[in-house]
Amino acid sequence: MGTGFLWTERSISVSAALLRQTSRVGVSLSSREEDDSAPGITEVHLAKKAHLFLFFFLTRGFAKMNAGCVILACTLLVGASSGSKAGQPLKPPCRPGFSQNFYTVIVSRDVLHGQSILKVKFEDCQRNREVGFVSSDPNFSVRPDGTVYAEQEVANLSEPVQFMVTARGLHDPHIWETTVKLALAGHPHPLPFTKIFSIIHYHFHWRVLVIKFLRKHQRGSSASGLRRQKRDWVIPPINVPENSRGPFPHMLVRIRSDQDKDVGIRYSITGAGADQPPSGIYNIDPISGNMFVTQPLDREERASFHLRAHAVDMNGNQVENPIDLYIYVIDMNDNRPEFQNQVYNGSVAEGSKPGSSVMQVTATDSDDSTTANGMVRYRILSQTPHSPIPNMFTINSETGDIVTVAAGLDREKVSQYTIIVQATDMEGNLNFGLSNTATALISVTDINDNPPELTVRTFSGEVPENKVNVVVTNLTVVDRDQPHSPNWNAVYRIVSGDPSGHFTIRTNPITNEGMLTVIKPVDFEMNRAFMLTVVVSNQAHLASGIQSSLQSTAGVTISVQDVNEPPVFPVNPKMIRFEEGVPAGTTLIVFAAQDPDHFIHQTVRYSKLSDPANWLKINRTNGQITTMALLDRESIYVKNNVYEATFLAFDNGSPQASGTGTLQIYLIDVNDNAPVLIPREAQVCERARPNSRINITASDADVDPNVGPFVFELPSFPASVRRNWTISRLSGDYAQLRLRIPYLEAGVYEIPIIVSDSGNPPLSNRSVIRVKVCPCDDNGDCSATGAVAAAGLGTGAIIAILICIIILLSMVLLFVVWMKRREKERQAKPLLIDPEDDVRDNILKYDEEGGGEEDQDYDLSQLQQPESLDHIINKPTGVRRVDERPVIAESQYPVRPSLPHPGDIGDFINDGLRAADNDPTAPPYDSLLVFDYEGSGSTAGSVSSLNSTSSGDQDYDYLNDWGPRFKKLADLYGGGDDD
Repeated sequence: MGTGFLWTERSISVSAALLRQTSRVGVSLSSREEDDSAPGITEVHLAKKAHLFLFFFLTRGFAKMNAGCVILACTLLVGASSGSKAGQPLKPPCRPGFSQNFYTVIVSRDVLHGQSILKVKFEDCQRNREVGFVSSDPNFSVRPDGTVYAEQEVANLSEPVQFMVTARGLHDPHIWETTVKLALAGHPHPLPFTKIFSIIHYHFHWRVLVIKFLRKHQRGSSASGLRRQKRDWVIPPINVPENSRGPFPHMLVRIRSDQDKDVGIRYSITGAGADQPPSGIYNIDPISGNMFVTQPLDREERASFHLRAHAVDMNGNQVENPIDLYIYVIDMNDNRPEFQNQVYNGSVAEGSKPGSSVMQVTATDSDDSTTANGMVRYRILSQTPHSPIPNMFTINSETGDIVTVAAGLDREKVSQYTIIVQATDMEGNLNFGLSNTATALISVTDINDNPPELTVRTFSGEVPENKVNVVVTNLTVVDRDQPHSPNWNAVYRIVSGDPSGHFTIRTNPITNEGMLTVIKPVDFEMNRAFMLTVVVSNQAHLASGIQSSLQSTAGVTISVQDVNEPPVFPVNPKMIRFEEGVPAGTTLIVFAAQDPDHFIHQTVRYSKLSDPANWLKINRTNGQITTMALLDRESIYVKNNVYEATFLAFDNGSPQASGTGTLQIYLIDVNDNAPVLIPREAQVCERARPNSRINITASDADVDPNVGPFVFELPSFPASVRRNWTISRLSGDYAQLRLRIPYLEAGVYEIPIIVSDSGNPPLSNRSVIRVKVCPCDDNGDCSATGAVAAAGLGTGAIIAILICIIILLSMVLLFVVWMKRREKERQAKPLLIDPEDDVRDNILKYDEEGGGEEDQDYDLSQLQQPESLDHIINKPTGVRRVDERPVIAESQYPVRPSLPHPGDIGDFINDGLRAADNDPTAPPYDSLLVFDYEGSGSTAGSVSSLNSTSSGDQDYDYLNDWGPRFKKLADLYGGGDDD
């Protein structure tokens, strides 16, 4: 692959006019051989900041490679060699390479080992090059003469085979490639070159380009001495194919300076891909200026590189200005189209017209979308099922839109289609392109094209009278539309036969059946049967062009069953009015019920169901209601002047039926309650003030007109009431009580007041109000002292209480002082004996208890019950049983004389101690004790035995010399002699 343009081996001379034109833009072209190491390398002298018109044109012309550009480029080449004469026709230049860029051979499906396929022709322009051929397919090889043969047997070929043949010079870096396609006999295959750019993309190989810095004196003017134009030179891009197999490093271009013959030049490149990430892809020989690519490129990772070439002398000084190099990675078809999803879900309504859009599938190709490598085309491989036709859908090859082709979609026949869609790049060319597949699931959505149909034309049922929410019958229906959708859900209507609205039809959401239900009670005595007409439809309207079925209408016959109906009170509840205070035994009303069963003669009886105050009774036969107590409107059982009682009427039918009636008695108020004074307590200042008044009112349980206005007055007895107090009426319901005298001693006073209502006749009540008279502050409020005084505690009582408290505190203090003094006297009293003789045993606590016994085993028989008392008696003192009380006679302790000598008290105590030490019956008795576990970590071992007589290396005999006080300790550690 090369740099994007082609130069021939011969010299190229252009006409004088073209030279003059190119001289203005600073172009110097020659084809002299530079050295033997790089034959055929063409130099291009580039003047910086000048626009290389012809070079750019040739580069772009061959890169596009269409017929027009080829012809236009050829017309610019007016001379074929330096020795050609003006006006002579150009001889086509010789170009090393394969004679064809693409070979197509038709072969059979079975290819034998060593079988020759074809011979590729390579032209070296009489250079006598040594060229080697390599095949990209391991199943095929190429002989030195260009014959392609089968390396191994290939059996049963199913698809055409395509591979590359590469020619490489053995002594130079040139590489040429051609494509070989083996087409199967009888297999359709397209023309090898339908697009000319595909030839360029794969098979054009360019000569190595030399990019040369112009000398400084050439940058000022052109060869003709004309003034240069101030333009930047445009270096043509270098095109490198991706996924090249090498060998690497592979030379791309050569960078040279005009001063390389005068001074030593060192070349370098910088930029992404050279010294910047991803670094190491390109490098340059610092001496020769040869630029190489070191590894295969991937256009999908990076499509282009921008490098800068530098030329410096041996001292590092810049010799030339940097040159910008643009490297473009040529795309290869190395990526398959990838669908965004492996499974696509779409839907289309049944009955859709041809051309209806269903869904869209999308596949992307990582290759260059501007070339055929990235141009994806779609097609449908298969459709399942094939009903009603195998090709119900088609796909737009460019957009991936799937549409219907024909009519006839019916969800009731086919509810889902499975379509395999293939995406192929290379514009859908199956021979050259790469493909991928995805699955499209197309669901046929339901429309209401099937009206519901009742299974029978007539339904029947029975219903008992006076029953509600009873299902009479179920109406069954058939609908072929999608279940549990608006197109399937049934809606039932009663169009005739039920003018009173006794029935309704509810839809069962699971079975879609219509449940004919009674919502108003039916009466056998009025209607013994009903004839209904029912129509069924769907929640959704029928699709256009679909008519309702005759099966959507049916008749329903309903029979009413006679049952024993309960007696009914004509007026329920029944309201009557009476004055309260009606005496017991008064007849209020005859509360009778009627039996609705006219065709059956039955007897009605009555009973009381609810009578909260137990004021009423009812006659069992005729329903007459009589009072049993005085009716009181002020009772807690009366609400809003109404007393309510319920009664039961039942017949003697089978089964027995009963009905309930409610009697409401409105009680008219009479003046039977005297008013009561409010408030019952108050307080007032001891000295009369303008605001020292008590507002009073009254409460009456009766209602108007037997309540206010009230009359308030003070009684004439006792006389002190009217002498000290006065009362004045404020309104019909309120009055004020205040002091008549300027000063009244503090205290509590009970003042009687007579209150009368306005009833006919009026009722009066003598009520007492408790008034606290107290001293007040400047604001007219009772002070704390005054409040206490008003409560009945005088100054003397308060002083007496304080004195009692002081006396109690003094007694407690004296008791504490006496206890402290007694404690000090007890501590100062001398002891009875000399402290030096007062020898006492103490339990000492040691942190270290030793390492324990050497032998942890011990004899449990030492703790067992002795066989006889003689054994205990005959044992030495060091070994005896002390864990229980012995049965022998207790020892006799010495008795102190009645008048002991003061000096004998010590002897007496010592004698008693010795006797106690030798007494085997003296308590306390030894026993097995259980000690709590106190945790691990102690350096001492477990105390497993208190008797270590089995250990021969321990001698505790010296304990016997300590005296009788330590005899028990000696017995425990001495062990005895009879073990």
